Amino acid sequence: MHRFYISEVSGDTCKLSEEESKHCIRVLRLEQNDMVEITDGRGNLFKAIIENANPKACVLRITEHHKEPFPSWELLVAVAPTKNMARMEWLMEKLTEIGFTKLIPVECHNSERVVLKTERLKKIALEAMKQSGRVYLPQVEELTSFKNLIDKYHSFAGQKFIPHCNDSERKTISSAYKKGESAMVLIGPEGDFTEEEVKLAINAGFIPVTLNENTLRTETAALVAAVALKMINE
Repeated sequence: MHRFYISEVSGDTCKLSEEESKHCIRVLRLEQNDMVEITDGRGNLFKAIIENANPKACVLRITEHHKEPFPSWELLVAVAPTKNMARMEWLMEKLTEIGFTKLIPVECHNSERVVLKTERLKKIALEAMKQSGRVYLPQVEELTSFKNLIDKYHSFAGQKFIPHCNDSERKTISSAYKKGESAMVLIGPEGDFTEEEVKLAINAGFIPVTLNENTLRTETAALVAAVALKMINE
């Protein structure tokens, strides 16, 4: 059953946006009385029937409603945006597919990209949520500095990890993580974190970890960390 997104659903009827209406009626060629699914990205899943197959304002009538509980633990991924934007878009898609809570782009000393437009990432997250059958839409924060990130999440109610390549003692992320706790992973740029950044993070409660014996690209490291934590909990 095809799934669509409506940010606010109230009452027995609702209307798709112009973009979603066009995709529903003109691209998918759905018609009056066809059944569809709707999610608001906040855990609600609705079944609905098409009442008015208008390609600019498709009207739906709600027939069923299911609320999925919010995940018992949250997964936040803070990452230095890659120079190649396509790699960030790929990462956003894959993180959404496996299920995570929030993406936090962070500017580091060795960052290759210091300007980031998040609108495209939010759209990719929305499409990946619908495609993968998830009902919680990940949040995407605006690009922030390394120091601001450390300050803002100093009291984060969960475990915080910083994978890095510096020569120092590190645990594997799977051995350091306590199952069931919320987690934040801080991923650096291709040039890695500076020693000062690593020290600042550790002083703020981040646990230094390793993800692989090989050197990973930024987007690969972020996905590997997220998958490792998801596997432990599932």
